[in-house]
Amino acid sequence: ARIGEVARKTKETDVKVSINLDGTGVCRSNTGIPFLDHMLDQIASHGLFDMHVMAKGDLHIDDHHTNEDIALALGTALLQALGDRKGISRFGDFTAPLDEALVHVVLDLSGRPFLAFDMDIPTERVGTYDTQLVEHFFQSLVNTSGMTLHIRKLSGKNSHHIIEACFKAFARALRKATEYDERRMGSIPSSKGVLSRA
Repeated sequence: ARIGEVARKTKETDVKVSINLDGTGVCRSNTGIPFLDHMLDQIASHGLFDMHVMAKGDLHIDDHHTNEDIALALGTALLQALGDRKGISRFGDFTAPLDEALVHVVLDLSGRPFLAFDMDIPTERVGTYDTQLVEHFFQSLVNTSGMTLHIRKLSGKNSHHIIEACFKAFARALRKATEYDERRMGSIPSSKGVLSRA
């Protein structure tokens, strides 16, 4: 099984994350940030990953540290689960609509961390969630997973719809990238013969 498990504890947060890339879309999350729990559920459900995310953080200050550390741990768990990346498709591409919102995500499990985030989110908050934290979530995940990730909003007016379409498109693109390509016959999908962060 392609499973990654990470425990990350600092003075600001205590985070435990597990991900099974070959799951059925089961998500158990309790982060203390309801909107983020909702988005993590989108990753699991649409990626068909089994995810368990538990976090306790300094939410009396704000959501920043908890949001960041969950993404750092999730990226590290993803890195573990991918292993040597033999046989995977490597690239993923998906465009997800949610009513008036349309978001395009392209990613490469290249071992090279890079984020291009072209998302205009019209409001500062969705519920209590600071919408600036969406970009920070994906930057943190990219940094530890070694993923190249491009996110682009094509249309949308409702902040909730835009962000949810983003997470759904990310999940579907990641699912494509992590799935096995039978024609590869277990080989590493790189002309260099290696995919790593080194």
